[in-house]
Amino acid sequence: MKLIIMTLGLAFLFTTSCSSTKSKEMKKVEDVDISENIERDYKVRDASTNMRPGWIVDAGVWAEKQSYDVNKYKFFSYETEPKVSREMACNLAKANVKSDIAGEITTFIQKKLGASEEGVATIDPNNPMTQPLRSYVENSLVEKVQAIIVGASIEKTYWEKREFKKDLGAKRDYFGYTCATLAKIDRETISKSIDQVRMDMMNKTQSSELKAKVEKALEDADNDFMKMRGL
Repeated sequence: MKLIIMTLGLAFLFTTSCSSTKSKEMKKVEDVDISENIERDYKVRDASTNMRPGWIVDAGVWAEKQSYDVNKYKFFSYETEPKVSREMACNLAKANVKSDIAGEITTFIQKKLGASEEGVATIDPNNPMTQPLRSYVENSLVEKVQAIIVGASIEKTYWEKREFKKDLGAKRDYFGYTCATLAKIDRETISKSIDQVRMDMMNKTQSSELKAKVEKALEDADNDFMKMRGL
């Protein structure tokens, strides 16, 4: 009996020791800062600030850490590809961040319309009655959402002048400017855009059955959109 107890005790100690070792190893890996080891095909020669802002990676998390009112306002960011001038890059970033917001809302709405709770497509491509609705979704939805969210404001910009080097992996040696923008939009505007789109879709069909499907599919779309983005 004593032998069994001693054996179990040793096994427990061995398991605990291994677990502790693994835990330490995992923690050691997690704590290592590998940012300096990331291979890049360029060198940053100039920038608007000394540090790359955290909002470029995750605008929502950054805003919350900075104590912004994330319940009332939602934050989005957009960064351009390298351009020949700083002005061109930043103008493009300011324009595209709003298009990006509209595109994200539009994609979400399309997914919500993709299937009902029963797994049947809300907009059936084989049903001629859905043609006006399909046309609206395919051709006008993005523009409609973008027109409603004009209230989005540009809060911050950040630019870099990069020297791309062939010996670092770039296709050729050249200088290029990238620019990132942080946009703020109030939650009510997002809700308004989704509600307006839902009403437009319902008005574009004469079928009461289809209207009911659209209404049901987008019933809580604004809240679902916020949850999807962790807002």
